[in-house]
Formats: sequence, C-alpha cells, structure tokens
Amino acid sequence: MRILLVEDEAELARRMVANLAAHGMTCEWMTTAEDAADFVSDGFSALIVDLGLPGMGGVELVRLLRRRGLTVPILIFTARGRWQEKVEGLNAGADDFLVKPVRIEELVARLHALARRVAGFAATRLTSGALALDPATGEAWLDAEPLTLTANEFRLLQLFLYNAGRVLTREAILDGLYRVEEERDLNTVEVLVGRLRRKIGRERIATVWGMGYRLAT
Repeated sequence: MRILLVEDEAELARRMVANLAAHGMTCEWMTTAEDAADFVSDGFSALIVDLGLPGMGGVELVRLLRRRGLTVPILIFTARGRWQEKVEGLNAGADDFLVKPVRIEELVARLHALARRVAGFAATRLTSGALALDPATGEAWLDAEPLTLTANEFRLLQLFLYNAGRVLTREAILDGLYRVEEERDLNTVEVLVGRLRRKIGRERIATVWGMGYRLAT
C-alpha cells in the first residue's frame, strides 16, 4: 500500500513513516497542505491528513481534493478530539478520523479497512481465484496451501490483489514498493514479477505489452 502522510510535526511524521514501513507500507510525507495538493494523485491507497496544518488547514485540503475529483480514502489525524471537528472533517469528504496519540496497530488496521472497502473486499482476506492474502497477518495462500514469500513479493502480490484485473505500469509498481526518495530501478520490477510468477504460476500475472502487468482474475 502506498500512503501519503500530510503532517507538520517532523518527529511524529518520521516515526509514522518508519512504523508504516515496518508494516509493509510505502509512505510519502508532506509537511503542508499546499505541497500535498500539488503531489497527490490516484496512485495512493490512502491519505492521512493532520487537521492542524500551517497555512491551508487539513479540512480545507480535504475539500479541495474532493472538488478535484480525488476518490482516494482520506483519514483525518488530529490532536484535537472535539466531535464538531470530526463532523466537519467527515462532511468535507474524509472517510475516517483518529485522535492523537494512536497505536500504530490501530492506524494500520484502519488503513487496510479503507483500502479493502475501495477494492470491494468485505472480508479481511484479499482473494482472486485460488489466491488469498491476509494483510494483517502477512500470510498468503495458493489453493489453500501456504505461500512462502519475501517481504517484497508479499507486497507485490498485495498490490496486484488490490488492483485485480487492472494493468499496473512498472512505474506504479515502483511507487507501491519504494518511496520517491529511494533508489529505484525499473529492472527491479521485472525481476520481482518473475520471482512471484514462479511461486504462484506464470499464467496468473499477464504481461500487457507496452503498458505493464495485470493479475489474471
């Protein structure tokens, strides 16, 4: 999952980025709503937006993004817990609300729930044909038999399952696996796709020439 965090408290943001990475998520970080508005796209699984941002506030950012037609789930994150602010944020277009401080386990669970809802999964497991994956436990199965996957193989399979039937470009896969500031190589995608194919069956990941890859459904 690729997450955009909009948070001006640097130490808190750095901890969140590290903790989300430890839970298999790629998290980009912006300190202002203005920067986030210029950077965000439909390529994210979810946004975490702090209400108390300098300049444009979090609620104003949510309204702006919804006016632009962005459909990515938005979770509002704030140190203020008044119910009026929760109502204002949800009415602006946010999907969920958390009050600081929060345990990383709860944040991760809520992000997965938002992503599952968008992808159309009611159950906690992501499934496609004989494939199944549980983001919470880090387990995956093929024909009900456990799969042994590396961390990146698991994240790639999860990315395919969240986008089952859709073509993912190599650039989109890189965005899902690595932060923008990290060293990135398009050849890495081909290698990783090849390794995953060997474990789940080559026919389950189709190459769409000139575009990218698609999980067969």
